Amino acid sequence: MDFAEVVQRRRMVRNYTSERVEPNVLDRILDTGIRIPSAGFSQGVFLVAVTDAETRGEIARLCGEEEYVADGFDPWISGAPVHILVCVSSAVYADRYAAADKGGPDSPLADADNWPVPYWWVDGGAAMQNLLLAAVDEGLAAGFLGSHRMPEIKTLLGIPDTVSPIGIVTIGHPAPDRKSGSLKRGRRPDTIHRERW
Repeated sequence: MDFAEVVQRRRMVRNYTSERVEPNVLDRILDTGIRIPSAGFSQGVFLVAVTDAETRGEIARLCGEEEYVADGFDPWISGAPVHILVCVSSAVYADRYAAADKGGPDSPLADADNWPVPYWWVDGGAAMQNLLLAAVDEGLAAGFLGSHRMPEIKTLLGIPDTVSPIGIVTIGHPAPDRKSGSLKRGRRPDTIHRERW
């Protein structure tokens, strides 16, 4: 499949079959997910892949899947054979920018609070998009969800305090799903500008 087709086919899928994702396929998706731009080549984006059914079930519970299903949706979180948590560490970026080739320890960017744009979030978004596209390229489907219960998910998965999960990419073989009602809005006509706003 060529790149344009992968991009056109990508959509947030919220239901999967029970068929597992082969380990070699998951390895390729993870490798693609982490091949991202990284400010100063800081490499402060981390991926945590979860395939254990019991752990995925607990993540689903923490994400409120029960209420989601009560609203008429499929149990897509627990049903996804793979969860990939996309995580970032501002400390890794600050440490990188404290290095001699990036300004040294006195550099304002050696303190994460001084970054005018916190590029760890940008790089984390790039990793998320790579994961979504890599899944499609492998003939699979993917979705993304956030959670207000990230502290509990961090504890469940043993994620260090200096690392922040930004959300979960679910991956699997697609099953028929109920599309988001938000899609009825259509595309905004004013999102691309040329030369000036």
